[in-house]
Formats: sequence, C-alpha cells, structure tokens
Amino acid sequence: MEFNVRRLAADAGTFLSRAVQLTEETFGQAEKTELDAHLETLLIRAESTKHWTEKILKQTEVVLQPNPNVRMEEFLYEKLDKKVPTRANNHELLGECMIDSGHEFGPGTAYGSALVKCGETEKLLGSAEKEFIHSSAINFLTPFRNFIEGDFKTISKERKLLQNKRLDLDAAKNRMKKARVADARSAAETELRIAQSEFDRQAEITRLLLEGIGSTHAHHLRCLNDFVDAQAAYYVQCYQYMVNLQKQLGSFPSTFSNNNQPSGSSSASVSVPSAAPAASLPAPPPSQTSPALNELRSTSGTRKARVLYDYDAASSSELSLLADEVITVSSVPGMDSDWLMGQRGNQKGKVPITYLELLN
Repeated sequence: MEFNVRRLAADAGTFLSRAVQLTEETFGQAEKTELDAHLETLLIRAESTKHWTEKILKQTEVVLQPNPNVRMEEFLYEKLDKKVPTRANNHELLGECMIDSGHEFGPGTAYGSALVKCGETEKLLGSAEKEFIHSSAINFLTPFRNFIEGDFKTISKERKLLQNKRLDLDAAKNRMKKARVADARSAAETELRIAQSEFDRQAEITRLLLEGIGSTHAHHLRCLNDFVDAQAAYYVQCYQYMVNLQKQLGSFPSTFSNNNQPSGSSSASVSVPSAAPAASLPAPPPSQTSPALNELRSTSGTRKARVLYDYDAASSSELSLLADEVITVSSVPGMDSDWLMGQRGNQKGKVPITYLELLN
C-alpha cells in the first residue's frame, strides 16, 4: 500500500510538472525543445496519411453502399460482432419485379418475354455487384480501416509519449537553470541526463514507427490496384450481361427500345466496342426470306400482310402500324431490303419487314 501511495504521488508530481511546463510554454515563459526537421516531416506525412485514408475510406463506403441507413446497420452489426443479414440489393429487387410482371403479362407475349429476360439480367447485375462489394471490402476497405484503427493508433500513442518526454526534458532544463545550491544542481544535472536519455529513446521509437508510413503507402498502393482490378472486372461483367441482353432483345421490334427518341434524331447512347447498334432492325426471320417475298420483289406486285407488332412511324415517309391489322404491301425498286411500301386505304408509307407476316 505504501508503494502505491508513493507511486501515485510521484505520478501526480510528474503530471503537475508537465502541466506547468506546458502552460509556461503557451504563454512564452519557458523554452521549448524543438524536434528535428526530419521527425517533424515524418509527423506531417503521418497526419496527412491518416486524414486522406479516412476520407478515401468513408467515400468508398458511400460508393459501395449509398444508403446511409444500411451503412449504419452494417456498422452496428460489425461492432456487435454479428453477421449482417443477407438481403436483396436494388438490381435483384428490380429483377424480381420484372420477372413477376413478365409472367403476369404472359411469357409468350413479346412484352412479357422481354420483361423476363430483363429481370434475369438485372438479377445477374445484382449478383455481380455483391461480388464486387465483397471483394472491395476485403482487399481495399479492410486494410485502410486496419491502418486507422491499428497502426495509426500506435503512432499516436508513441507520439503522445514523446510529447510527455519532451515536457519532462524541458522541465528538467528549467530546474537546472534555477538550481543555485551545489547539491541541488548536481541532482538537477542527473535528472536532466535521465530526461534527455528517455526523450532521445522515445524520439527514436517514434521515428521508426513514422518511417513505416512508407511501407503503408506501398501496401495501400497494392490495395488500390486490387480495387481498380475488381472494379474493372465488375464493369466488364456488367457490360457483357447487357450486350447479351441486347442480343436477346434483338428478336423483338427495335421500337420497344427507341420509341421515346425524337424522330429524325440519331442515337445518343455511348458507343461501346462490339455492341450491336440498338436502333438497327433485327434480321428477317426465315419466313420472310421465303419464295413469296422473292416473288413480290421480282414482280413488283402487291400482297396482303398481317402486322405482328405495333410500330410508330419515325418520319413522314413511314407508315404507323397496329398489331394484327392487315395491310397491302409492295416492293419498290431501289428501296432498302429491310423495308416494303405499305398501304392502308389512302395512307401509304414505308414499313419494316420484321413487323410483317406475308399472307398467301
């Protein structure tokens, strides 16, 4: 008990001495030992690393999970050391909605079938997004978080110890200056040597830790490369899913994907290599390359045709169509092979072959 009381008294004395020294330094009444320039530079770099690592970490979390409520829920589960419940993401929810509506309208109809195909692709996009988020959390977020919660906390602890040792050193220097009696001066010199030794030792420990920031940068660079690779693979995978979906939807009338574009305007979508143009008409089915069509083109006669799908004319030279109506069609010399001239009463204009079924 006696030892504890003495230790407590010594600690209280040290704390009071540091407080007095810091106060006198603040008001310019005491000298302050400055750290060497190299150590100051390392400290600045460490603070900068911590600052930007926190910002990058926070913003990456926002990108991977834009919903703040979900982020808070995941944070609480992590702190409670519990597994986050599995939930469908937005792409998967949209996919389920499209598939259900497609089955409701009938998968045998053009619209219902397209909804089912789109829904299946949305679910694939959702699965790819989950894989990307999981990979990024392990290879990018976790190392950054470990630095903030581990390495930098150790640096901060040793830096605080260095600050205390510096205050002890400067306090010892002040007592040395104030010592007048020989015995007091001898004791002050001894205390100063001990304080200087402890300060130098702590400065070396802190310097070694701070120099490790360079290794941290190298490690974070590797993590950044992993994140970029995962992000690139994710976008390539999503692009491939969408290209495949475009090919599947190529069997449906192209007006389904373009009926909101103003007439006469070119497509505003971004051109991506190997993607088929969305505005091009699908290839004619085998029935449309039948002898009846060849005969129609060679004789320049007329035939009856049933309209398979609704079609909105894109210009005044075209004829709008309604599904299941019967119109008269003919071939005009010099006209594109994907088109015929259609006539309904007094109305006349170009119509796409892929929307028609020639009647015998």
